[in-house]
Amino acid sequence: MSDVVVVGGGIIGCCVAFELATRHRVRVTVLERAVPGAEASSAAAGILGAQIESHGKPLDPAIFGLLLASREGHADLDARLNEMVGFGSGFKRCGVLKVSIADDLEAQYGWQRDRDVRIAFLDGDEARRLEPALAKNIASAVHLPDEAQVDPPQLLRALQQGCAAAGVTFKTGTIVSGIARASGKVIGVDVQDGRIEAAAVVVAAGSWSSMVSGLPDDLRRVRPVRGQIVQVETRPPIARNIVFGARGYVVTRPDGRTLLGATMEEVGHVKEVTVGGVHAVLGHAIGMMPALADAPITSTWCGFRPATREDRPLIGAVEPGLFVATGHHRNGVLLAPETARVVADLVGTGRTDRDLTPFAPTR
Repeated sequence: MSDVVVVGGGIIGCCVAFELATRHRVRVTVLERAVPGAEASSAAAGILGAQIESHGKPLDPAIFGLLLASREGHADLDARLNEMVGFGSGFKRCGVLKVSIADDLEAQYGWQRDRDVRIAFLDGDEARRLEPALAKNIASAVHLPDEAQVDPPQLLRALQQGCAAAGVTFKTGTIVSGIARASGKVIGVDVQDGRIEAAAVVVAAGSWSSMVSGLPDDLRRVRPVRGQIVQVETRPPIARNIVFGARGYVVTRPDGRTLLGATMEEVGHVKEVTVGGVHAVLGHAIGMMPALADAPITSTWCGFRPATREDRPLIGAVEPGLFVATGHHRNGVLLAPETARVVADLVGTGRTDRDLTPFAPTR
């Protein structure tokens, strides 16, 4: 019997397992329906955009605090993984530049001046001095120098090796049919060929979380939101910062890979890259940085963001022995370290130092 079963082998599930095994010294089994990170985790662009995620409106202090803490938690996680397995997440403090043709970005983001974060407002010429490839019709920008990025596939590989080194067991191709209970108490999970017993269960199954049978009826629901990404090559990299516009982003990796994204589509679990999706992504990216029109396309893919109606993640205890860490929508990679820390503390000690009331799993 494991001390803890984690349902879901994406970045959040692996992060939770890593924290439980390394800090709380418990035996953990991670169950994954496919292979670890096969869905949203490996499809993500890896943007650590705590400040840009306000999307032009003031955030609840609890949410903003969670975003900022988790962004900084990535630097610590990268260092721990480097020390433990010899490589990290590809963490890079690259900054974010949000650009606009006509929007009043200062009106949208000016509230952050009072939140003890670094932020600067630029006119179009100042923005082009920072990123010369920007279109000439860009009229204004907001620069967030402390934003960062990771390379999600690399982060997943490092987490998996770190988990293995800490004694975590992975079971792939395992479909969880339900939460197992006896005498009203959670005792593990039922799978296709039997039962895996555990003292505690953490559901971190992304957009499939609500499909796990046996969750309480009042648990807030999670649904998939498809995002399509186009990868091109720009050598040398076309930008130093992550560049955001009104409907998408451009993320460059140091080796010249450039990710253009991403659509937001309510299509269920339909895993298809479409002509319309690729057209929309390319059109917006080229509108921001015209030189991208000459870049060769090297790959396209899509993934499913786990969204909730309230657009807030579900983090915390559902009942004794049952915990959830899901519903992070666009911010699964960003919020993985802090989500994992607080959930591991709850599982391991029964308490945490962060107020999770805004992220309560039940209504």
